[in-house]
Order: sequence, then C-alpha cells, then structure tokens
Amino acid sequence: MATKTNKKSTAAAAARTPEAESALKELFVDELKDIYWAEKHLATALPKMVKGATSEELKKTISTHLEETKNQITRLESVFAAVGEKAAAKKCLAMEGLLKEATELLEDTEKGTEVRDVAIISAAQKVEHYEIASYGTLRTLAGTLGFGEAQGLLDETLAEEKNADTLLTQVAENYVNEAAAAEVE
Repeated sequence: MATKTNKKSTAAAAARTPEAESALKELFVDELKDIYWAEKHLATALPKMVKGATSEELKKTISTHLEETKNQITRLESVFAAVGEKAAAKKCLAMEGLLKEATELLEDTEKGTEVRDVAIISAAQKVEHYEIASYGTLRTLAGTLGFGEAQGLLDETLAEEKNADTLLTQVAENYVNEAAAAEVE
C-alpha cells in the first residue's frame, strides 16, 4: 500500500534523530506485542460468546470474526517479520479487562435470552473499538517509520475490525435489540 507523502512529512522524516526513531520503533514493537497477545486471547474467548449466543445471525457473525482473528494472528506474525522482529506477546491489560467484562456479562444474563445477545454484542463491540484504536495507531506508526509492508498488513486488519463492528451493529439493529425489548421475564 502506498503512503501519501508531502513536503512537510518528508521534512519531518529528514529531521528525525536516530535516537527518536529508535524510541518510536521500540514503542511500535511494544504495541505490536500487546495486540498480538490480545488477538491470541480473543481467539480463545470468541467460542464462548458463540456458545452463549441465542441468535443464529449473531453466532454466525462471531464465528466469522473468529476465523478472521486467527488470520489476523498470522498476519501480525508477518508484520513482526516485516519490521525485522521476532513475534512475541506481551500481556494486554486492556484486552484482559474487556474479556473479563464479557465473561461477567455472560454470567449476569439469562441463557437463551435476547438480552444475553445484547450483552454479547456490547462486549464484542467494546473489543472491536479497542482493536480499531490499536490497529489505527499501529498502521499510522508503521507509515511514519517507513514500514510500508507492515502498514499495508495492518490496514487490512483495521478494515476487518471496522467491518466486524458494523456487522455487530447490524445484528443489534436488525433484530436483537427489539427482540430483547419484547422479552418478558
């Protein structure tokens, strides 16, 4: 993927010190390790969300994203390679918290209800928004550091995360929210 350049960004790149670029690359790699851990743990949590869901459309949406997540893990390994680093994971406290909250939402809602599906969508969208923020930042940093191949790979994942968020919204708006509102306790 080609990146846009202009005189200002070219001048900024020329003015960078090796130390500053090294510190930025270190941050970039640290953030890669963070999202790598996050994706690996999400891949173990998504099947629980599928199992807990009532709506077939929601189950399908999450199952599809599970397969994308597995591909994203492989793609992240390619990003590490593209920037000359070994793939390694660093515990992501944000994802750990989001997945803990998802587990609590499953436990706090009644099995087989649309309310539980609303809770699952809520938890899944919180995860998607975290991933969108992470991949957006990583993609931009890859461009700043001149890692064009990594930038393209990260952009591909960012598009998938945005699409997953859109699909979850559609499931909620097309059926689940109204069905949950109509449920009688």
